[in-house]
Amino acid sequence: MSGRLFGVGLGPGDPELLTLKATRILREASVIAYPLSEGGASLARSIAEPHLGPAQREIAIELCMSTERAPGQGAYDLAAPRIAAELDAGHDVAVLCEGDPFFYGSFLQLFARLGHRYPTEVVPGVSSVMAAAARTRRPLCARTDRFAVLPATLADDALLSAIAAAESVAILKLGRHFARVKALIEGMGLTDRATYAERIGQAGERVLPLGETGETAPYFAMILLYKGAEPAILDALNGPHLR
Repeated sequence: MSGRLFGVGLGPGDPELLTLKATRILREASVIAYPLSEGGASLARSIAEPHLGPAQREIAIELCMSTERAPGQGAYDLAAPRIAAELDAGHDVAVLCEGDPFFYGSFLQLFARLGHRYPTEVVPGVSSVMAAAARTRRPLCARTDRFAVLPATLADDALLSAIAAAESVAILKLGRHFARVKALIEGMGLTDRATYAERIGQAGERVLPLGETGETAPYFAMILLYKGAEPAILDALNGPHLR
């Protein structure tokens, strides 16, 4: 019998936001696999570390941080056979994934390569969007509000139309796109409706009104924007921002 493949959602960074199921699987799995940025440490592993055991084997998936699709896919092409070998030997493998595995999660790549071949279970995690809403005390939506999650990598026209079509918006993956996205929101007259959240649940967390930010942002940052009319949400947004 083959081992089982688990995609384990770890939440945005705070180890206390892991689910009980996630912590159990992390303790029991024979093998732990996790993404590793070029020349850096693994955020996913650091989140899971309190729940890992000394006897577990580890597979580091060394990612190439490129805007091109092919280099990033190559890392998963190399990792998939290593994980498959462990599964074929009957060992359970837990793949660590920041946030939620199926919400812009890196586990999607391994699921596409291995999920149809081996018993696979996806363990949901707290997404950065939900954690940011809780941390900033900004309700995301209510009643008939439309909520859109948008990557900052979209072109200007696509972002503008998507923001216009929803009452509530979360814009992710800011990084080098931040100044452009900030200017778009300013041009729509919505800056005072937006909050900036950076590295939620991690060291260096920052939360402040969008209008008080500079012109640069890390990849792990987002903008929460509400332009709807639900009274309860508007009352909450009129409260003080957390710093």
